[in-house]
Amino acid sequence: MAEPLPSLSSLRAFEAAARHLSMTRAGEELHVTAGAISLQVRELEANLGLALFERHPRRLELTAAGQDYATLLRAAFRLIRQATDSVRAHARPDIVTLSCTTGFAVHWLMPRLEAFQAAHPAVDLRFGTTARLVDFRTDGVALAVRHGLGAYPGLISEKLVKDDLVVVASPERAARLGPEPAARQLSAETLIHDAGRNDWRLWLEAEGALDVDWRRGPVIAPDSNGAIETARAGLGFALVRESFAAADLATGRLVAPFRRGIASRFAYYLVYPPDALDRSSVRIVRDWLRAEADLA
Repeated sequence: MAEPLPSLSSLRAFEAAARHLSMTRAGEELHVTAGAISLQVRELEANLGLALFERHPRRLELTAAGQDYATLLRAAFRLIRQATDSVRAHARPDIVTLSCTTGFAVHWLMPRLEAFQAAHPAVDLRFGTTARLVDFRTDGVALAVRHGLGAYPGLISEKLVKDDLVVVASPERAARLGPEPAARQLSAETLIHDAGRNDWRLWLEAEGALDVDWRRGPVIAPDSNGAIETARAGLGFALVRESFAAADLATGRLVAPFRRGIASRFAYYLVYPPDALDRSSVRIVRDWLRAEADLA
């Protein structure tokens, strides 16, 4: 029959004292007195039937047996920590942080988030909303959605959502134009701009409405959020990203009274480092984003 093992508290006390070669510092680490550490170590030595330390007036020194025992215990405690961390990891969601602009988060991601959480409860998808470029290594970001042409050296870039622009308004406001609206009628309407005024100029020129002053109307900066909310409130006509207005168009909160939009060379790209997909949770988020973009 195997002999009983020493108490875990005495093993912890000895391992800490062996690392620090100090009863006092071991006690500080384990939040007990130096006397308590000394007592536990002596009990361990008595249990083993050998000395683990050579005690000098102002210092401790490990015996040969003590050195070997401390090395093996250190490895054993490391295995215990690894096993505990592994079990805890199964008990908590795996966090994946996605960086994107506020507009993309509010208008594209948030309406889809509940379905993702229901399908993947073990993945904790979090948003870091910013317009600046992030550093994947230092910012703790796994994936990013960036607006541009898709050229990001050193990173994998996948086209996610087109950036075509469309004119939207509340149903009541759009009804003022009649059943067959023409762009020239907008000369008497408020034009809402989301960041700059040039998009309206391009759209009106494409419609042949050169007499409409595209410079009129408020700029609701810094992104499409304010422009969409202002249009939803019936305060004018906004030229916004079609993907951002999709949910409002589907529910009828907004309508698109004109058939023509503006095709943009820009798009929203999913961007990530080459090794990001080594994590299964990141692969799940990436595959879900691409599937949702294909359905849009």
